[in-house]
Amino acid sequence: MHDFVDQINRLHRRVGTRQVAAGEARTVLMRRTYDAGIADVWDAVTSPERIGRWFLPVSGEFKVGGRYQLEGQAGGEILECVEPERLRVSWLMGPDPGFSEVEVRLTPDGEERTVFELEHVAVVPEEFWGQFGPGATGVGWDLMSLGLALHLAGGHMTQEESVAWQLSDEGKRCATLSGSAWGEAYAASGAEEKTVTATTAATIAFYTGTATP
Repeated sequence: MHDFVDQINRLHRRVGTRQVAAGEARTVLMRRTYDAGIADVWDAVTSPERIGRWFLPVSGEFKVGGRYQLEGQAGGEILECVEPERLRVSWLMGPDPGFSEVEVRLTPDGEERTVFELEHVAVVPEEFWGQFGPGATGVGWDLMSLGLALHLAGGHMTQEESVAWQLSDEGKRCATLSGSAWGEAYAASGAEEKTVTATTAATIAFYTGTATP
């Protein structure tokens, strides 16, 4: 069985800002190493059939310029695809999604290990960022990384099992550790201590089911 708590603790996280055409964007970056070759990891994050096994069912036209839609989640356009190194997509939800992009970068670490980086760049409404900070997005990506780890190791959870796990004691502990770690990354980016404390608490409360946004 995977030690998901240990995996959460091993993740590297960074919070920053970037200027885009739409204005100042917030950035969250998550990095970890998988015990799988780069070709396998690339296939896992680009094959529609495999994405549906560890993340969510996805439909669309899977080529640069094509559009995709994750079931019940984000959709957008495939902006860049450089096999097996880089995939960049717009990541849009709701009627007025604004600017939001996700880029996955893979780097081989020997023949059977791969460094996985995911960076989410988005123009975020100030009231939302002020309430939750980077953790609202960051914790979600951390939990996603656990599903990918399980898949690459040959394991599997159904969507129902995944939801049940997130509500379990282990799932809530992982969300709490992840939320705290994103708070530390937020502090390292220069955020004020009281802001970090408040946003971290709000994020953890949301992901552990003790509050809703």
